[in-house]
Amino acid sequence: MSISATISESFTAGVLKYGMVGGGDGAFIGGVHRKAINLDGKAELVTGCFSRNPDNTLTTGRKLGLDPGRLYNSYEEMAKAESGKIDFAVVVTTNTSHFAICKAFLEAGIHVVCDKPLACEIAQAEELIRITEEKGLLFAVTYSYSGNVTFRHVRELIRAGEIGDIRMVMGEYPQGWLYDGDGGKQGAWRRDPAEAGISNALGDLGTHIENTVAMMTGLKIKRVLAKMDKIVHGRVLDDNSVVLVEYENGASGAYWASQVALGCDNDLKVRIFGSKGAIEWGCYTSEEATITGEDGIRKTVRRGYSAIRPEAARYSRLPSAHTEGYFEAMANIYSNFIDCVCKHNAGVLKPEDIDYPGLEDGLNGVKFIHRCVESSAKGNIWVDFD
Repeated sequence: MSISATISESFTAGVLKYGMVGGGDGAFIGGVHRKAINLDGKAELVTGCFSRNPDNTLTTGRKLGLDPGRLYNSYEEMAKAESGKIDFAVVVTTNTSHFAICKAFLEAGIHVVCDKPLACEIAQAEELIRITEEKGLLFAVTYSYSGNVTFRHVRELIRAGEIGDIRMVMGEYPQGWLYDGDGGKQGAWRRDPAEAGISNALGDLGTHIENTVAMMTGLKIKRVLAKMDKIVHGRVLDDNSVVLVEYENGASGAYWASQVALGCDNDLKVRIFGSKGAIEWGCYTSEEATITGEDGIRKTVRRGYSAIRPEAARYSRLPSAHTEGYFEAMANIYSNFIDCVCKHNAGVLKPEDIDYPGLEDGLNGVKFIHRCVESSAKGNIWVDFD
């Protein structure tokens, strides 16, 4: 059964209205968010401040068919004017601006979805949590890969004890697009501390590893030891980072995040080893997950078949052999968030309804960046996570 059919049986609501900050002409991720939201038709874009350049905002708004009267020169103006008119705001700006923009919309009483990282400082992330709780609002952080059906299948297998107690985790996210040169507009802001914050490769990619492991396994980090390299001459932020991790249950982990791994495109991958088995999952092959049992037999399960646990299978959109990917994963996050907003507005939302990455996930991502930067700066020493 499709995700739309499943949800319509449990809850029915009208189309919500949303606004976007960032994502103007020339940006990458804003268009991804809009397309992902559009897949289910549950929310309509009605307003925006798409750029710090007013002309870009107007151009983008016209292309999207928006009312020029609802296109704004600043996010502050937009938050004030759209309070009570939109159901949620989507924030897809550069990293250092996330906190102020999210805070403005929360204080206006508007639910928020923010691209990761949640913020650039731990105190900022904690303040967003406080405001969200005080206002009784909902907040999602778009760790996009967590929306994959097989990602959620792995999570359910581990929760059910399929591989026993976790002993070791290996995670990597190599890219090669910044092995040389500046990477154009997308590379420029990621390499600039004024836009990206205190980390580049680890903040952009390593946080996906951290979140993937945390959401799949439930493991909590006890301490980290990081070596953050600036391989290409002249760079001020890391472009290749390696992190050793110790978890609270005594398990060990090793993460590698790189933007200079020539030949690698976008290859997030984790291997999780337990006392009764092991699991492998990666975004290159996100239609499948591989499980190895104590008998050594390797079994690959594919999305669209009955082997996928029902908690994950309900997010499938297409039959087997009809590939689902990045847009569908992001859409699954939005679909659940939008349903939760509808239930919240109707006063029927339950904690178990929430199945998207939230503020605690975002806070852990910010902590991970800071602890790794601290470890590397102090000579690659162990640093406590909390």
